[in-house]
Order: sequence, then C-alpha cells, then structure tokens
Amino acid sequence: MSDIIHLLPDSVANQIAAGEVIQRPASVVKELVENAIDSGASVIKIVIKNAGRTLVQVIDNGCGMSETDARLSFERHATSKIKSANDLFAIRTMGFRGEALASIAAIAYVELKTKRVEDELGTFINISGSDLVKQEPMACSNGTNLLVKNLFFNVPARRKFLKSNTTEFRHILNEIQRVALPNPEISFILIHNDVEVYNLPASNLHQRIVNVFGKNTQKNLIKIDTKTSIVNIKGFIGKPEYAKKTGGEQFFFVNKRYMRHPYFYRAVLKAYERILPHDSIPSFFIYFDIDPKSIDINIHPTKTEIKFDDERGIWQIVQVSIKESLGKYNIVPSIDFSIDADSMIDIPAFSKNSEVKIPSITYDPNYDPFKENNKGSNYYQKKEVPDNWEKLYSGFENEGKQSSNDLYGCENEGITDNSEKNNFQFYQLKNKYILTSVKSGLLIIDQKRAHERILYERFLKVMKNDVGVKQKNLFPESFKLNVADAEIFKEIINDVNSLGFDISEFSDNTFVVNGTPADLAKVNSVSFIESLIENFKNNKTDIKTDIRENVVRSIAKASAINYGKELTVKEMNNIIDCLFACQTPNYSPSGKSVFNIISIDELDKRFKN
Repeated sequence: MSDIIHLLPDSVANQIAAGEVIQRPASVVKELVENAIDSGASVIKIVIKNAGRTLVQVIDNGCGMSETDARLSFERHATSKIKSANDLFAIRTMGFRGEALASIAAIAYVELKTKRVEDELGTFINISGSDLVKQEPMACSNGTNLLVKNLFFNVPARRKFLKSNTTEFRHILNEIQRVALPNPEISFILIHNDVEVYNLPASNLHQRIVNVFGKNTQKNLIKIDTKTSIVNIKGFIGKPEYAKKTGGEQFFFVNKRYMRHPYFYRAVLKAYERILPHDSIPSFFIYFDIDPKSIDINIHPTKTEIKFDDERGIWQIVQVSIKESLGKYNIVPSIDFSIDADSMIDIPAFSKNSEVKIPSITYDPNYDPFKENNKGSNYYQKKEVPDNWEKLYSGFENEGKQSSNDLYGCENEGITDNSEKNNFQFYQLKNKYILTSVKSGLLIIDQKRAHERILYERFLKVMKNDVGVKQKNLFPESFKLNVADAEIFKEIINDVNSLGFDISEFSDNTFVVNGTPADLAKVNSVSFIESLIENFKNNKTDIKTDIRENVVRSIAKASAINYGKELTVKEMNNIIDCLFACQTPNYSPSGKSVFNIISIDELDKRFKN
C-alpha cells in the first residue's frame, strides 16, 4: 500500500490559512491598516468599492519596503516582528504572525507599490491567487500602496456566504473604529464608493472619540485615569443619562490593540448597577497599559481575544475606577481655578492664640406664629371651599383615555373593554406575568412576549396591505446616528415607513421623524428607533428576502410593553383576547414561549403532603 500522507501545496495551504485570517472584506482592511500603523505612517487612506467585494486599497506614508522585503512579505510566516519564541511575550506591535499578505494574495488579485525614503525607485508587485504575475522597479511615492481586487474570486463558496453590502460595510466601519480610536496621533481617511465617510485628523484621545462618534458624544464623556502596579487604565466612560439602547460605543484596548473581554464588560455593568436606565448600554472607551509579559495575545487568529495573568485583580480595578469617576461626576463639585484672586471667598485663618467666641442667637420669646395678629398668620388659616367646585373638573372624565384595543394592536370587532367578561379574574404578578384561571388549571402569560406577538401579526398585516395609518407630528423631531447605525437604518427606512412612520434622511447621518403610526403616537421616537436598530442587529438574518419580516419583528419588540408596567384589568383582559385571536399565540416572534398552563393535577400534587 502506498503512502497516503503528503504535504499540501503552498497555494492550498495559503487558502486554508486565509480561511482563518480573512473571513470577509473587513478582515482585509484590518490586516492592511495594522501593517500601515506598524510601518510608522502618520496618514492612512482607505478606499473601498462595493463594501470591499470589488476593491480594498490602503495607502500610507510609512517607511516602505525594499525590493527584497516587498517580495518576501507575501510568503507565509514572513515577519519583521519575531525572531525567537521569547519575542511572543514582548509584543507591542499590531501584526506579527506574517500570514496576512500571504493569505490575502491567495484569494484575491493584489497589486503592491512601495518605496523607502532612501531609494530612488520603488517596487511594483502583482500577485493573483498566490501566483506571481509581475515584479519590476517603478517610480512611486514614499510609503506603501496596496490594492486588493475581487476578493474570493477563486473561492466562490466563500464569496457566496458574504452578507449584503450594508452589512459588510458596517463590519469595515467597526474595524476602522477599532484602529482609529487607540491611535489618535494618526490621520485616517475612509472613502466608500467615492464618498468620504471619515476624515479623522491627528488629535488627542478625547477629540478622536468625538470625531468618530459625533459632536453629541462630547457632553457624554467622563474621564477615568487609574495607575496601579498591575495595570494602568485611562480613557472615558459615558454618563448614565446618555446611555443608549444600541451597542457600538463599547471599546476595550490593551496596549493600543482592540480586544473583546466579556469578563471585564461585566465589571463595567456592575459599576453602573442601579444607576443605569432599563435596557440601556453605557458607552465606554477604556485603554489598558500593561506589561506584554502579563498577557497572551496569541490565542486567536484575529488577536481580539486576550488572556490576562491576573484577570480577577484587573476586574476589581476596572469596577473601582469607573465607580470613582461616576462618584466624582455625581457628587463631588468641580473647583474652578480660573476665578480672579480678588473675588475669592475670604476664609479667616484660625491660630492657636485666637479668641473663641460662642455664636449668639437673637429671638423674640413672645412671638407666636399661630396668632391672628402676627404677620403671615393667614397662611395657617383654613380657607373656605368655594361653592360648585366640582364643576371645575367637568368634561375631563374621558379625556386622554385610549381604547385598550388600539393600545395593544387588537382589531377584533367582538372584543370589548368589559373587565367582567366571562367572569374572568386577572392578577398581575411582579408586573411581568398575567395570571388567570382556565378549565384545565392556571394560565400564566408573559405580558411582554404576548404583546410582541400581537403587534408582530398586526404589523405584518399592515405591511402586506400597505395600510399603515400615519399621525403627523406637530413638531418634527430630528436625531443623529453614528455611521454604522446610520448605514443599518438607511437599509430598512423604507420598510419602517411602510408601517406608518414618516421618517426622512436629512444629511450627515441625521434623520427627521415627521410622523408615527397612530398606535405608537406616544412612544419616544428617538428611543424607539435606537431599540429598533439594536433589535434589528440582534435578529439579523443572512437571507436578503427576510429583511422586511426582520423589520416587523424588531419594531414589535421595540414597541411592546416592558416588564415593570402595571396593567389595569381592562388591559390584561384585552391582551388575553388579542393574543388568542393571533394565528400563533403560543410563541413570541423570536420563538420563545408566551404562556404556560399549570394543570389542576399538578396543583393537587403540590398539596398532597
């Protein structure tokens, strides 16, 4: 029998490595921009076409490469960062494995132009699917210009699983943010389909955050700065009142490298405990500076998961640092040192020989505030009640009341607001569950999930028939989204408007709410849209045709009543009636159980002993 084990060809090995390193166009952007940062560039320009499917181009003014280095950079495990295994424990640069360019060249068409300052001519290299097409000297600018075309052209299965352009571009935006925020001294320019998305000049850390997420972020930031023997922590956290329903402004960085760390994330939420609005997410931009020997960044191909030697100790430091900053913001008054010396408050000095005088108090022992002849005594006298006072409130009995059927999206004609219908008795437990008796036992309904199901089926019907009833706002309300959330909202705005909203794009990621569905007239539009976007991201599906259903599901979840809302008997009655008029009352739009029945037999068993 012949041998069956053999070495893979380099081209196949590179494609396999590309599967770990290059998952989507955003991965290419990440690797190329990190290389540009390591080259010492002060200006990095990123040009994208069709969310990276057609083109990803990164241009920098860094140190450039010699002809030999340029060609060697496309070989696997070619790196200038590592010379021995010990170097893995002293890494402060971004890329170090030497797999990025080899992986990219294996699945795309690549052109490289690079030149060092001391060289007269640069180098041009053209590679297609790991095959060298051309290499020659050429005149070019100092630095590196790397162009990647037709990603996954030779791996159609991988290309087929890419998401929509909006989704892929959102991932690119996330990667740009992750490298731009810890490197404020570098200027970044991002152009997508010939439109400038970001132009971030070199600045300080605070200004970089504001430039990335908008001017509204400026009033939201609280500084944190803690130095310990284990780790130094600096950065900014968000004020509780500005917490949003959407994620996207939560960042951890260690030695200027972005990382995900669920354990430290829980430390942040713990610090905000009891001061954070319900279902809201605080912003934070936290930067760790730690000895590279105390961390391991080589546990994941994308290097976003990092292991710390003393995670428990750092957890405590993170929590205490945030609590201290929140305490200063809420409690400790700020001192203005710019006050003129002449206007300073005069605080008398007290010496050892100073005479101590007991303060004296003067008062009139004969003063009685309840005597009629004393000034102000009428304040304490009982005033006469005017006749016919009850007429002041006539005509207000029904004002402001809304049909429970309208409130809960129920359109069944046979349903009334009679709280004694069928002699049902309802009880609300912990403002979360609705309890009532049925023939087989005790019916327990999750009020939020039930309302989600009711609204979901109603909005599906509205979208199908395009009969959304709009109510114009007296004063249109504007709101601004960050770049990533704005891209999502642009994708779904037409479907949202078909449900009865009237929202239009204004400019610079700003939108205007001109009208809302009649049933949601009292909903806070900005908070609702933030919840809608967050739910849409969480419910995001891979199939383009499911977007409209996803929008309906997200709107139903964002507009449903929350836990903690106290319901009247009429409201509980109508939720039950509307729920069991639905086609699928058993499950919420996300597939979770809406109700449970505890049978009489099960109740009897509990009382046998």
